[in-house]
Amino acid sequence: MLSKNQRKLIASMAQKKYRDLHGLFLAEGPKTVSDLIDGGIHPRLIVISNERPAPDAVKASGCETITVSASQFESVSHQKSPQQLLALFEKPKHTINNSAIHKELALVLDGIQDPGNLGTIIRAADWFGIHTIICSNDSADVYNPKVVQATMGAIARVKVAYTELPEYLLHYREQSTNPIYGTFLDGGNIYQQTLSQAALIVMGNEGNGIRDSVAEVVSHKITIPSYTKGLPGSESLNVGLATAIVCSEFRRRIS
Repeated sequence: MLSKNQRKLIASMAQKKYRDLHGLFLAEGPKTVSDLIDGGIHPRLIVISNERPAPDAVKASGCETITVSASQFESVSHQKSPQQLLALFEKPKHTINNSAIHKELALVLDGIQDPGNLGTIIRAADWFGIHTIICSNDSADVYNPKVVQATMGAIARVKVAYTELPEYLLHYREQSTNPIYGTFLDGGNIYQQTLSQAALIVMGNEGNGIRDSVAEVVSHKITIPSYTKGLPGSESLNVGLATAIVCSEFRRRIS
């Protein structure tokens, strides 16, 4: 049975200040929990419904595991449709490895606010073999339960770090000749541009795009063209979808 303090701790994971205070985050669902354990992220507490068998990764983790009834599980789950398994994990402390980033493709997120968008971007990065995402300090928290859920376990494989973007990008440009791409409505057609496999790709805020202080450091402006041929259509793409399209085009160019 879960103690009152354990229930309070699980409930507190909805707020960033408590995730930071305890150095923990919440993940739910057998696949997400298993992927995080397999990815080397240490679980502190696992809660499972007596209606679901424990996955192999949970059994092998050696972590304290508490079995509860389905109704008890639903009372602590953060999801509308509980998946009968949740875990509290220790937050990894990711730092930016500049020597590695200078040799590969990395994403830069400027003020991404929606947790679902951030989760989708992390999942897309994982699919396209991008191992590092650098976020502005005002971007959504990667350990928000909604972000964690949207990644479907990808946060076990993609490192997400936060920093002051203008300063970081200036430092990157001083140390590397790699291009810094940014997505803009008035950018060059991505399908007609030369694309490097060692570069940064900057994606902007859902409503305002890339802010001026970051845009000043971008060396190559690109856009995903619309094919509505003058007919009425969407003004822009969702940033999660746009990121997936951009990453796909970069990876398509690998010879």
